[in-house]
Amino acid sequence: METKWLEDFVSLAETRSFSRSAQLRHVTQPAFSRRIQALEAWAGTDLVDRSSYPTRLTPAGETLYSQSLEMLQGLQSTRAMLRGHTSAGQDVIEFAVPHTLAFTFFPAWVSSLREKFGPIKSRLIALNVHDAVLRLVEGSCDLLIAYHHDSQPFQLDPDRYEMVSLGQEVLAPFVRATASGDPEYSLPGRAGQPLPYLGYAPGAYLGRMVDMLLKQSSTAIHLDRVYETDMAEGLKAMALEGHGIAFLPLSAVKKELRAKKLVSAGGNLEMTMDVRVYRERPTSRESAKSHAQALWSYLQAQTSSREKAASRGGAGPAAR
Repeated sequence: METKWLEDFVSLAETRSFSRSAQLRHVTQPAFSRRIQALEAWAGTDLVDRSSYPTRLTPAGETLYSQSLEMLQGLQSTRAMLRGHTSAGQDVIEFAVPHTLAFTFFPAWVSSLREKFGPIKSRLIALNVHDAVLRLVEGSCDLLIAYHHDSQPFQLDPDRYEMVSLGQEVLAPFVRATASGDPEYSLPGRAGQPLPYLGYAPGAYLGRMVDMLLKQSSTAIHLDRVYETDMAEGLKAMALEGHGIAFLPLSAVKKELRAKKLVSAGGNLEMTMDVRVYRERPTSRESAKSHAQALWSYLQAQTSSREKAASRGGAGPAAR
């Protein structure tokens, strides 16, 4: 039995809706339903009355709900006590970061922090977007860094979580360059001869962004998906070998563009996303690590400076 099953169940008991709880828990509804079923299999009995709407708990479910609240609260209290037993690691800031940002944005960002904020001790937890968000929700990291686009926002309660913008990132199609420096394949392609397409695995955040780009294109785009993975670095490696067109963050291909190993695939297809950092709002002055709090205050001040510069007609620094 996993504690996240209990957290899912508590959410379902409180929302009375599978779809709403799946949204709040940052999983698809089928995946959420499977986790509830796994909890029922562990319990050996039905916990949810699926014949009613809104969803109701069975008597066994009501019992588990009250016990779950106590167990989860006890686990959180125990973790807080364990962390309080030692000061070791209190100066280490834990970041949950999706794989792409972990490879591209994070190293350069930390370098800029050392120049302007000062040296920091950090622990990077590289995950897919869904699991990175869960790290923040479950209190297993200090800060979450992730992409944001208004079409695909994270369902994070603004009363519980706060955000600072770190800059922007551009997502666009790239392809291997020929010996003459031209793109090996050029968008939009033709109906009878679709272009080899290196895509993100289903459910990947950047994949949803690409799907939206393609749907919004005023020109029909003809692609043949020949490969997929959930990591941008994997797509870049395949593009460098000439296997097809990949939609990649600009920060991921800067070196390859300078070296003229990759070039734009054309098509006038690109999307600008925000790069944001999130944290859970401290409930008291002591609840946030002092180093993490100092960094957060610095990032807020930087954002304020950029906004003031922009209002005066200046340009603030961007993530890319």
